[in-house]
Amino acid sequence: MSQGDSITVGSKIRITRVRDRIPQTMVDLLKGDASGTVKEFRTVDGKGIGVVVELSDGSTSWFFEDEIAAA
Repeated sequence: MSQGDSITVGSKIRITRVRDRIPQTMVDLLKGDASGTVKEFRTVDGKGIGVVVELSDGSTSWFFEDEIAAA
């Protein structure tokens, strides 16, 4: 995500990659539908920004800002 992107709470996004290991159920969900809605932002590792996303099944998970893109 660059500063030119206008991703805000409520924005529709898609998950473009995942850096960390995730459960197989999450892999299957993202393979079927990698889109979601931004619910909030949070600080990660003391300096980065994480994005909390509500996924298509209603669950929420957070992703690093470089793992998402505007839908």
